[in-house]
Amino acid sequence: MKTPWKKDGEWWVAPTNYADEVVEQHTFPKKIEVLDTSLRDGEQQPGVTFTKDDKVAISKKLAEVGVHRIEVATPAVSQADADAVREVVDLNLGPKIFVFVRNMVEDMKLAKSLGVDGVIAEVPGSEHLLKFGKNWTADRAVKAAVEATSYAHEEGLYVNFFPADGSRADLNFLIDTVGQVAEGGHMDSLALVDTFGCYSPEGAAYTVRKLKENFKEPIEVHFHDDFGLGVANTIAGLKAGAEVCHMTVNGIGERAGSASYEQLCLALKVLYGYDTGIKLDKMLELSRMVEELSNFKVQPNRAVIGEKLFGWETGMPVSLWVNCRDKGIPLAMLPYMWTMTGNTEPKVFMGKKSGKDNVKEWLKEMNLEADEEQSAEILKKVKDKAISLKRDLSKDEFAEIVQEVKQ
Repeated sequence: MKTPWKKDGEWWVAPTNYADEVVEQHTFPKKIEVLDTSLRDGEQQPGVTFTKDDKVAISKKLAEVGVHRIEVATPAVSQADADAVREVVDLNLGPKIFVFVRNMVEDMKLAKSLGVDGVIAEVPGSEHLLKFGKNWTADRAVKAAVEATSYAHEEGLYVNFFPADGSRADLNFLIDTVGQVAEGGHMDSLALVDTFGCYSPEGAAYTVRKLKENFKEPIEVHFHDDFGLGVANTIAGLKAGAEVCHMTVNGIGERAGSASYEQLCLALKVLYGYDTGIKLDKMLELSRMVEELSNFKVQPNRAVIGEKLFGWETGMPVSLWVNCRDKGIPLAMLPYMWTMTGNTEPKVFMGKKSGKDNVKEWLKEMNLEADEEQSAEILKKVKDKAISLKRDLSKDEFAEIVQEVKQ
């Protein structure tokens, strides 16, 4: 009997994920491509700045991990960004190289001069953003996009048309304006852009289906995380037929950030049985690199990549973990193995909520000894210390408590 919800040494998730009635609803395209926009959209997060060397180093790691497309920069922003794009292109790393551009012929010329495979051509896609933000009419936006995308196509660039805030546009308006660009200009693919992260999964899927009904070009999804639904919305969009997803490492990006590629690729593999080809065991290395170079700390318990993700402080879960681990069934206490993402074995932490098994584990790990009565006293002092410090304890602090009790 096949049990896709449970694979020895890799994962153990809810059996109903793979119930026939559920799987029948999976309508993923045959091939999904991941476009990483950490170096462009991710860098738009206030306080994040990548140098040219940073962008080259991260691009190399992205290629090693197996990302299909890399959006390196908006080259019009700075000469350093343009230089980074040119160097990444010259390295011929494997993934397709894209840049972000305005729908202006001069931006297309710059992109062409850098040797990229394609452009992500932005223009406001909602009536209100055009009117109140850009002070443009829809006709003016369409005219600019037609001219710029036509030029890009003539120059041999792949054009992903990117109507920003398309998620909040009137659907008929979006379809009409995009249709004018597709007919008068050129687009190789269309991005559904949730600039302000305001989709529900159902709304995202519905819009993708409507776009696919109206356009022959592939649909790409670019969703932000303002309601914490970036990954869920992306999966919904893919299930509705979108072929490309835009993601960032560690979910960095404007405001609440973008959809996290680590969460998406692992969820697709484990929860849906869809392999993107991304090397999951390299994800943590990439995450740590981007964390360091972006100077933006990852939340310690962040899904997939948090440094304190695998471990427990509370006594009961620790006891359960120790028993399952010692019986060779670690997945009885985990949804997936730490090895899948390149992480380390779960840790036992010491703090206010700890129990006797925490103490036993740490004594063993540190080659220390204490009898039952001493262990009880150690645990009491651990709790008092943790409460006073309002955090869990270090090994040195624990050792001091042990020494104090045994004097």
